[in-house]
Amino acid sequence: MDTKAFKRALNHSENYYRNQGFGQKDAVADEMRSQYESTLIQKIRANGNQLVQGDVTIHLAESFGFCWGVERAVAMAYEARQHFPNQRIWITNEIIHNPEVNEQLKAMNVQFVELVNGEKDFSGVGQGDVVILPAFGASVQEMKLLHDEGCTIVDTTCPWVSKVWNTVEKHKKREFTSIIHGKYEHEETVATSSFAGTYLVVLNLPEAEYVANYILSGGDRDEFMAKFVNAHSSRFDPDKDLVAVGIANQTTMLKGETEQIGKLFERTMLKKYGPTELNEHFHSFNTICDATQERQDAMFSLVDADIDLMVVIGGFNSSNTTHLQEIAVERNIPSFHIDSAVRVGADNRLEHRPLHSNDLAIEKDWLPAGKISVGVTSGASTPDKSVQEVIERIFAIKAQVPVGMA
Repeated sequence: MDTKAFKRALNHSENYYRNQGFGQKDAVADEMRSQYESTLIQKIRANGNQLVQGDVTIHLAESFGFCWGVERAVAMAYEARQHFPNQRIWITNEIIHNPEVNEQLKAMNVQFVELVNGEKDFSGVGQGDVVILPAFGASVQEMKLLHDEGCTIVDTTCPWVSKVWNTVEKHKKREFTSIIHGKYEHEETVATSSFAGTYLVVLNLPEAEYVANYILSGGDRDEFMAKFVNAHSSRFDPDKDLVAVGIANQTTMLKGETEQIGKLFERTMLKKYGPTELNEHFHSFNTICDATQERQDAMFSLVDADIDLMVVIGGFNSSNTTHLQEIAVERNIPSFHIDSAVRVGADNRLEHRPLHSNDLAIEKDWLPAGKISVGVTSGASTPDKSVQEVIERIFAIKAQVPVGMA
């Protein structure tokens, strides 16, 4: 499929909404403020991102929570519900990776396309239905299916994600293989790879180094294909398709690692082909999301402060939240990833998701007695009100005497 031509045609369709609003911005803004904003968080921000109450000092990251792209996506979904009051509305996935926001949309009678045997089931979506594409996008195949079905499409894809799509389109035009730094099963990377020609997804720097070594020295093709099973385009051949590569990324990955991967492949192609041929074998644009970068930079500053433990708030399937957690763990700071305040028990028990685990764990007496400094941040899909609720529960637990023995 000519994905670029399809997107152009879609942009001219009367049933496709992306940049134009529905005229309910003010009403939606008031509703979102009441549901998601927090006076406590505003107070902490105004106080140099710190708040002391009793034995607790809260250190709030300078940049956290809802980014512009997420806020835009949620607002477009709210507007769509108001603009199409009598039509069925679907979302192809979670609008953002936050359970509370998604539950709110369900309460507004917005339906979610479900997974059946690992595949999205569009059988219930029919002509005339309104379908919202989430902030991290949808594959070009899904867009075509919905367009052909006669659906009205409300596309909330973050412009930073679209920027990555444009990058892999450029790779495809030059017949470069797109090396995508991301998680191959993540919805954003699935969408990005659908716009690419030949592609390979690498999760981290060690995987990138494996690919770089294969480019320079060759290796066991079967081992390579087994290592990257499900993480490459159909008919991908490492012996033929790594001659010319371009770098792209899932926008929520660690900025520093994406930069390292880009520099690694630049050095690799420079070594293999020399400086005069480099441009024929390597291509790189900056596709790191500003909001992701700002939240990661703020987290690096926060873990350098004098804090005893760290609380990271965001959906368990949120990649950008997980990477914030990584920063604290790498500094050996006790750190807990929770998705909402319901995980904070009044008996000083915490239900949290350890890094790189798919299971929840219980931490007893997680808040120690005496004075304590707690760092707090949240992922780009987390409303301020969720952060407020967590902080209030921390204060309530520490107000008990003795802490952890009630």
